[in-house]
Amino acid sequence: MRLRLLALGLAVLLGALPAQAQQLGVVQSDVLVIDIERLLSETAYGKRLQSEIEAARDALIARNDRIAAELEAEERALTEKRATTEPGAFREMADAFDAKVTEQRRESERLSRELERRRDLAPVQFMRVVQPVLGEVLQEAGAVVLLDVRSVILRAEVADVTDLAIARIDARIGPGPEAPSQGSGPDDPPAPSQVE
Repeated sequence: MRLRLLALGLAVLLGALPAQAQQLGVVQSDVLVIDIERLLSETAYGKRLQSEIEAARDALIARNDRIAAELEAEERALTEKRATTEPGAFREMADAFDAKVTEQRRESERLSRELERRRDLAPVQFMRVVQPVLGEVLQEAGAVVLLDVRSVILRAEVADVTDLAIARIDARIGPGPEAPSQGSGPDDPPAPSQVE
């Protein structure tokens, strides 16, 4: 009977260890999982990166709308001049207008590609900045690997350190490093922060 009570007490104690370890900081485990999408959407730094990209997108849309309206007005004015302008002179004006439209289209496409590239690089930039914090969590847990939750088929909830990582990233990094000043023009969408 005494042996059975001792075994039961040991089982209860071992069952409580992960919870106690987590209350003290990080669960002790060889493998930890983390939800990277939550890190990006719930940390102050991730929110800031997303906000900067949304602001850049909105600025690009506003720029494109403004230029489209300007070109439309210029086209109307050019059409009105057709009847009163000598054909050769009108052809020169029309060619210049076509060249301007082509150049504006190329510039809009360039800015769109640049914005797409920034959006694609944001998670990489984010992970580069938060990696030291995640490394500390890994070390404290005595873990050898940290996996994205989407690559794991089955897991114990205690191995998920996402909430802890979010809290630590916010405490250590906050909104993240300042963006370096860039020589962008007034029509260029704002650039998100860069990591040195």
